[in-house]
Amino acid sequence: MTIDALNHGKHVLCEKPMAISLAECEEMFAVAKKSGKRLLIDHNQRLTPAHMKAKEIIASGELGRVISFSATFGHRGPEMWSADKSSNTWFFKKNAAAFGSMADLGIHKIDLMRFLIGADVKNVFSRLATLDKKFPDGTPIEVDDNSVEILTFENGALGTVTTSWTHYGEECNASTLYCEKGTLKLYHDPRYSLQIVYADGTKVNYELDRIQTNEDKQQQSSGAIDLFVESILTGKPSVLDAEDIVKSMRVVFACLESAESGRIVDL
Repeated sequence: MTIDALNHGKHVLCEKPMAISLAECEEMFAVAKKSGKRLLIDHNQRLTPAHMKAKEIIASGELGRVISFSATFGHRGPEMWSADKSSNTWFFKKNAAAFGSMADLGIHKIDLMRFLIGADVKNVFSRLATLDKKFPDGTPIEVDDNSVEILTFENGALGTVTTSWTHYGEECNASTLYCEKGTLKLYHDPRYSLQIVYADGTKVNYELDRIQTNEDKQQQSSGAIDLFVESILTGKPSVLDAEDIVKSMRVVFACLESAESGRIVDL
């Protein structure tokens, strides 16, 4: 659909993940480049006030280099909020969804870590599991409901991304980056969306926003559509350009390959 729209001279804002194969992602970007039309991918977590501020702080060098990190995205599962509120949801069927929690949620955190750290991923090791979700007849769903990824970046940063559709008590959408001169925490506190603890013990709290959850839909707009319109009108590069998002998709597919092979996969 995206390729067809681009070939017909339309600019496109595409939902994440871009496509269900890396070849399709690469083709989408190639067609956008050839057509001269804008292709943006709605990675809305890049745009939250706390994440944008964190990007600014890390890029400034104030905290030194990122040494390690942990990022988690977990909720009760798509059957709790999707249109077909049922344990027979299409999200759980391999031929309909293609992916489970890792690609559904992990793409957000993988992309966010690339965005914040400002480097590409060197290699990955991933484990996927179906731990609890079942179809109405009691059989396990066909995709993963939990995952753990270990990412090594080209600049040496090492960390984990965890995803879950079985966080039944409370949703978690938080990240921590451990840097040379302090620790940066994102969305761990309901009031302070960005917290910094410097190496000397000094603490700075930023009251910027609250991360949107599936239960608490207080965020009315992520800003992605505004950026899409701006990129069309100005022709300037966007933080959501497909050219960079494709790199995050390469990491996702490397994680899927790693989970299947049981080995570290280089990018």
